[in-house]
Amino acid sequence: MSATVVRAAARVVTARRVYEPGWVETSGETVIAVGAGRHERVDVDYGHATIVPGFVDIHVHGGGGGSYTDANTASILQARETHLRQGTTTTMASLVTLSPERLLASVRLLADMVESGVVRGIHLEGPWLSKDRCGAHDTAWLRSPAPGEVEAVLAAGRGHIRMVTIAPELPGALDAIGAITAAGAVAAVGHTDADIETTRAAIRAGARVGTHLFNAMPPLHHREPGAVAALLEDPRVTVELIADGVHVHPSLLDHVRSAVGDERVAYVTDAMSAAVLGDGDFELGTVRVEVRDSVARVAGGGSIAGSTATMDALFRRALRGAAPAGGADDEHVVDHGAWMSAVQQTSTTPAAAVGWDDVGDLAVGRRSDLVVLDEDLRVVEVVSAGRAAAGAV
Repeated sequence: MSATVVRAAARVVTARRVYEPGWVETSGETVIAVGAGRHERVDVDYGHATIVPGFVDIHVHGGGGGSYTDANTASILQARETHLRQGTTTTMASLVTLSPERLLASVRLLADMVESGVVRGIHLEGPWLSKDRCGAHDTAWLRSPAPGEVEAVLAAGRGHIRMVTIAPELPGALDAIGAITAAGAVAAVGHTDADIETTRAAIRAGARVGTHLFNAMPPLHHREPGAVAALLEDPRVTVELIADGVHVHPSLLDHVRSAVGDERVAYVTDAMSAAVLGDGDFELGTVRVEVRDSVARVAGGGSIAGSTATMDALFRRALRGAAPAGGADDEHVVDHGAWMSAVQQTSTTPAAAVGWDDVGDLAVGRRSDLVVLDEDLRVVEVVSAGRAAAGAV
């Protein structure tokens, strides 16, 4: 097969248009053309399938028994391969709260993994979080962001720390947000008990993402609107949503989409090592986690501890949520707006939120990352940087 490859399918979906039928032409790692109809030369014909952009997950801790928190190369590779098979072609490796020594070790190893192309960037979810909204984080290691530690951790990341979640009410947090953004990373508000004014101050200081909106922050209240209202009201802020059907009610997902638009909604898995493995006992950092009926909770019936979701499942949920009626199991899946919304939430918006402008869509000049879905929206093939990375699972 030549360096230039034309892949055709019954449907090709981008963030701005749906082609039925359609084709994608790539040269090496780059998309060079996308079009409708039948191309004069087709190298790979997927028949009745649909081609969508590779998924971009900016908040994921692990999967398939592997964890990005483990300072262990094999564990990191296992997590990455698990989500790649489910269509995630671009991964932000998320850490949890750890001791200072273990945090630095994990950041250094993940920086190596970024430089070798395994993951795209590093997300620090902890240790600078609220003890009152800690979720599944180890309270023994939660702390305020001391300038020396912030500087040391950012230096250990060698420019590969792309996002840092922080509770803005902590002492020194606003200065830390300034340091994070000055280092070229995205500051995110999350695991916080902040009120609306403190959250607004964080946004003025440079915060641009709301980490898993609604989860691990005060609920929206008519007299105390809190962080939720501040994150939703500011057009500069992208809000993460864990759309697994457990963390946020589907009707609330629809409400947020209607309120702020798909260009500000990034679906994330927040998956931990149990993803795709089913029920059992696991660890998330130093915290024991029980997965029962596919829901992860801190052992002993504690708070939700991440998810067991994968991005292909979130894409199916996004498509059903965006469809005008019925959902992804009937004729409404042909609604072009629903398809484009699903692409935006699972690829385009997450990539844009962290400044990755070479991925997140099937467009000329973007990296040739794509996912092939069958008529039941299951993954048939994954292509990463122009090469087949995974087949049907």
